[in-house]
Amino acid sequence: MTGLDLGAEPLPVSSTAEERRQRYEDVQQAIQLVLQGESSWVAAMASVACLLHHAFGYFHWTLPRASLGRPPRLGAASAGCRLYNTSSSPGFYQAGPPGLDTLVIGPYQGHLGCLRIPYGRGVCGAAARSRRTQLVPDVSAFPGYIACASSTKSEIVVPMLEAGASAGPREAPEGGAAFLATAAAPAEEAPQGGTLLAVLDVDSDYPDAFTEVDLEHLERLCAWLGQQSYR
Repeated sequence: MTGLDLGAEPLPVSSTAEERRQRYEDVQQAIQLVLQGESSWVAAMASVACLLHHAFGYFHWTLPRASLGRPPRLGAASAGCRLYNTSSSPGFYQAGPPGLDTLVIGPYQGHLGCLRIPYGRGVCGAAARSRRTQLVPDVSAFPGYIACASSTKSEIVVPMLEAGASAGPREAPEGGAAFLATAAAPAEEAPQGGTLLAVLDVDSDYPDAFTEVDLEHLERLCAWLGQQSYR
């Protein structure tokens, strides 16, 4: 059916860039196949979180968070779960009702997470406010970090924008191509255009677990999801 073997071992944090790239391509193919003809926001995000969860061993909490300002076409499906796990877990926070500027927990797997996060607070809030991906190699250095789990060491949060928009370009810190949200550079001050639908939140118990490959492919996945007509 797809290039993804659902019985395969989750990819370890020690995997090479090429191994990660191939796994993401397999997961993307599986997601597109599984979601063919699907219109439900909850079903789609839960399936994405599940497939990511089983594919990567360094995704210890994965969640799509929705913004309380997300468009009506996503309906009232913001209730749901967040993805956490001691192996590999992704999840979403959805954008909530217009004007509240708050993220609401969405489909996930794992231990209990923060139910609501105001824009600008923590890594998820920074991604929501700026519409920029936040790649955080050391969460203890992030200003205003919200510790939902004491075991978390690194995190990546990718905004999902409505079709026609994309996450804004990341400024490259000296010595690195990816935007790194650190104490010296929390990416909150330059919001990008586009209606925020949700953010994909992935935590890891490993320090510096995420690379440019993870960033590139998770952004590509969120861009594709933003083009779909889930309700």
